[in-house]
Amino acid sequence: MELLGKSIQELRAYCRAIGEPAYRGGQIYHALYAERRLQVAAMTNLPATLRSRLKEEAKITLPTVRQRYQSVDGSVRYLFGLSAPEDQPRMKAAAVEAVFMPSEGRQTICISTQAGCAVDCQFCLTAQLGLIRNLTPGEIVAQVLLPLIEMDRESASATIDLVRVETIGLAARTNVVLMGQGEPLLNYENVFAALRILLDKEGIGLSPKHVTLSTSGIVPGIERMAKEEVRPKLAISLNASNDEQRDAVMPINRKYPLKDLIAACRNYPLRNWEHLTFEYVMLGGVNDAPDDARRVVKLLAPIKRVKVNLIPWNPGELPYKEPREERIEEFRRILTERGVPAFVRYSRGRDVMAACGQLALKGVSSSPLKVMA
Repeated sequence: MELLGKSIQELRAYCRAIGEPAYRGGQIYHALYAERRLQVAAMTNLPATLRSRLKEEAKITLPTVRQRYQSVDGSVRYLFGLSAPEDQPRMKAAAVEAVFMPSEGRQTICISTQAGCAVDCQFCLTAQLGLIRNLTPGEIVAQVLLPLIEMDRESASATIDLVRVETIGLAARTNVVLMGQGEPLLNYENVFAALRILLDKEGIGLSPKHVTLSTSGIVPGIERMAKEEVRPKLAISLNASNDEQRDAVMPINRKYPLKDLIAACRNYPLRNWEHLTFEYVMLGGVNDAPDDARRVVKLLAPIKRVKVNLIPWNPGELPYKEPREERIEEFRRILTERGVPAFVRYSRGRDVMAACGQLALKGVSSSPLKVMA
């Protein structure tokens, strides 16, 4: 029985099945997620007899940290190795990435939901991998847990003792963004199983205000997400101002064109504190003209509360170029003056291939941090 990634209901059912009281499942859940105790031996809230049994009959499978790459800006790109889940024989071993980004007063973890990606955005290096496989709920949750534990230590290079780790609280503001490898809404069941743990006050305890799911525009997934009782914020990767342009850089647009995407966004139920975020990767000479900005304003007009994050393209082995600074500022000004809040978001970790669109399992020449034992 794999424990990591299981809901409290699943853990209670497991405990009943092995002849233990159901409340023991709640204790396992609390130890795993609220206390970050990632070995059975560390779950001291359980009786010794149950711990002994769980060591024989259950397991907690963590990704291996194959490498860490630390950027000059303090960001850390994790290269995780994933084993093939024993209970899902069709899933093969894989590698995936997450990025930890510390800032004054907050920390952000960018996590992956698939190994590789099938959406084939032309400006994104991850697309070059193709889809390798979906991640399990445990593999998604682990990308949050491991950096949280590690970065709580005084040194990021220190080896973590998962048996003796103390209860670790979240930083004052911990953000999680599902913007790494993969399209989250094409791994819907596993992603939302993980999100229910991440957003549960009795689980990892993140606020919905601090968790964002980014999609390339999978319309059925957006419509399904709108009905979820527990959900993160939603961000849409727009990246073009008309269908012809979007077809060229995001082939998924041929299946879910802008008319359908904007309709789904217009009908999406926003909470009273929430805006719908549109991400716009600016490709120099492709989608960064003033006319593009004016078309974006018109495109987003039917949606009641929006904001746009302008993301200058990050260099990679692809035939695009970064936009000029004056084009970025003019684009931002046009949106803002026409009532669409727009912000320029420069990606972090570019020097270690950790920035938006760069996650493709690449090695870099900079010295990596010590690998976790």
